Amino acid sequence: MSSADAGAGAAAVAGADPVREGLLEALAAELGPALVGSELRAGRDLCVRVERGAWGPLAEYLRSGLGFVYFGFLSAIDWLPSPFGRDMDSQVDNALDPPEPKDPGPMQTGAAGGDTRFQLLARVNDPAGRRSLTAKADLPDDDLRAASWTPVYSGADWHEREAWEMFGIDFDGHPGLRHIYLPSEFEGNPLRKDYPLLARRVKPWPGIVDMELMPGEGPGASTGSDGAEAP
Repeated sequence: MSSADAGAGAAAVAGADPVREGLLEALAAELGPALVGSELRAGRDLCVRVERGAWGPLAEYLRSGLGFVYFGFLSAIDWLPSPFGRDMDSQVDNALDPPEPKDPGPMQTGAAGGDTRFQLLARVNDPAGRRSLTAKADLPDDDLRAASWTPVYSGADWHEREAWEMFGIDFDGHPGLRHIYLPSEFEGNPLRKDYPLLARRVKPWPGIVDMELMPGEGPGASTGSDGAEAP
């Protein structure tokens, strides 16, 4: 074990994490009140949440000011509890395993909190400093739009196209939002929780359908004179 690893382990045991604590302090100083939430897990990870208007400046500061030169991924989350329950299971599945009534309950968000249904999230790394960070930003339901990270991290290009396609989020400054997976005339955003996946009603959904019985098993199986099942 290197001295750096040993130091990180000792910090985690002590409940302190000077590297991530220093990173959080730097972000708070740079972003001010635009840094609206954070969650630091000593020795493990740091997640920060910023106002939508600070999403673009955050990318620039992470790369140029803090040395997070490696882009991991960018995506979105729809925190809306499914309004369908198991209504989207196929009719075959529902016949085999009748669904129970489901109360979707209140909306809950993850690390660093959240105030809206939709959130952006991105992951960046500093390989030289062995640091990583998850960033989030709330998006208002009636204006799903944020600054593009593509001018700062070119690898965000396809990730933002996917978020635009699947969630309906626009990215200001992106060089060309267009479909990756779906036909150009496709309507709707399939990763939104309120998007009905009607194909589930037509074809059994893998993992829900009961296992098929083996020949000779179950009701109606023929048996021999000694009571044993016929081969």
